[in-house]
Amino acid sequence: MMQNVLPTENYENQLMEKVHRLKEMMLPFSTPEPEVFRSPASHYRMRAEFRIWHEEDDLYHIMFDPQTKQRIRIDQFPVANQLINQMMQAIIAGVKDNPVLRHKLFQVDYLSTRSNKIIVSLLYHKRLDEEWREHAIALRTQLIAAGFDLQLIGRAAKTKIMLDHDYIDEALPVAGKSMIYRQVENSFTQPNASINIHMLEWAIDITKGSKGDLLELYCGNGNFSLALAQNFERVLATEIAKPSVAAAQFNIAANQIDNVQIIRMSAEEFTQAMNGERVFNRLQGIDLSSYQCETIFVDPPRSGLDEETVKMVQAYPRILYISCNPETLCQNLETLTQTHKVSKLALFDQFPYTHHMECGILLEKRASLSVN
Repeated sequence: MMQNVLPTENYENQLMEKVHRLKEMMLPFSTPEPEVFRSPASHYRMRAEFRIWHEEDDLYHIMFDPQTKQRIRIDQFPVANQLINQMMQAIIAGVKDNPVLRHKLFQVDYLSTRSNKIIVSLLYHKRLDEEWREHAIALRTQLIAAGFDLQLIGRAAKTKIMLDHDYIDEALPVAGKSMIYRQVENSFTQPNASINIHMLEWAIDITKGSKGDLLELYCGNGNFSLALAQNFERVLATEIAKPSVAAAQFNIAANQIDNVQIIRMSAEEFTQAMNGERVFNRLQGIDLSSYQCETIFVDPPRSGLDEETVKMVQAYPRILYISCNPETLCQNLETLTQTHKVSKLALFDQFPYTHHMECGILLEKRASLSVN
C-alpha cells in the first residue's frame, strides 16, 4: 500500500518487470516490441479517495492495506499531485474543529487538474441541511481566500449539494495543442494526467494518414475522440453515462471541433443498431450508413469486450484498443488475431508501484482477409 513514502528508487525495476510480463503475455500473438511510456515517479495521480477517521479530538485521512486490512493514517500522499496534498491538509484544518462539517463525515474524494483546479466531495452518514450548506460556504470562502480554485460538494444518501457546480475544466498539452476537457465529479476521468497525454499522443501518431471515419465505443468525456478527430474525416462516438455525454458535448464546443458526433448508447446497444436488430429513437437524425468507418477505437472496462462486440469490431480494417486489463485483452486477442495482426504495442505505466498495466494495441486486418 502506497502511503506517506514511495519506493521511488525501485521505479525503473518495477517498470521493467511490467514490460517483461507484458511481453510474456503477448508471445502467442506475435506482437512487436512494446513502446514504453513512463509515469512520473511521484505526485502523478489526479484523483484520490480517503476514508476519514475520528479519534477523540483528532481527525485524519486513512486507507486500508488491501492484504492485511490494516488501517493506515495518511498525512502525506506522494502518489497524488501536490495540489491534492495541499488540499488534504487544508480540509482537515477546516473541518476538524467545526462540529457541523465534521459530524458523521466518513470519506473525502479529491479530483484535480494540471491547471490547479480541484473538486472536494465530503461524504456523510447523515442528512445534509441548510446549516451544513452555510458552514460549507464559509469553508469554501476561506479556502478560496487561501488561494485554492475549489468546488466543494456534499454527498449523503440520495443527496448531493453543490455550492457552485460539479465540474472543473482541464487543459492538457497534446501534440502541440491545448485541449480542454470538462471533468465531472463522480464520473470517470483518467487518473494519471502525464500518462493520459502519452496515450493521446501515441494514438494520434499511429493513426496519422488514416482514411475514412472513426468509430469509438466507450468515449467518456471525449478524451480520445477529440484528440483523434484531426486524423479522420468524421468521428462517431458512443457513451452511456449522461454526465459524460454532457461533458463531451461541452468539450467538442470548447475545442472548436466540428467533426465529432456523440451518441448516448452502450456498446451492446450500438452493436444491435449496427446489426439492424433494434431501432433506437436516440439515433433519429443520424445516418449510420453515411459513415465510412475504416478504424474502430475501443477503451473498454476491465471486463474487456463482450463476445458480440468482439464480432462487430472484427468487421473493421483497423482496431485501436486501449486496455486497463491485459488479461481480458488477451482473451479478446484470441479471437481478434484470427482476422487481424498486431502492428503496434505500447505499455503505459498508469499505476506505478502496482501490478496494474495499461496498454495500447493497433490491429490491422490480415491482407488475405481484406475486403476489396
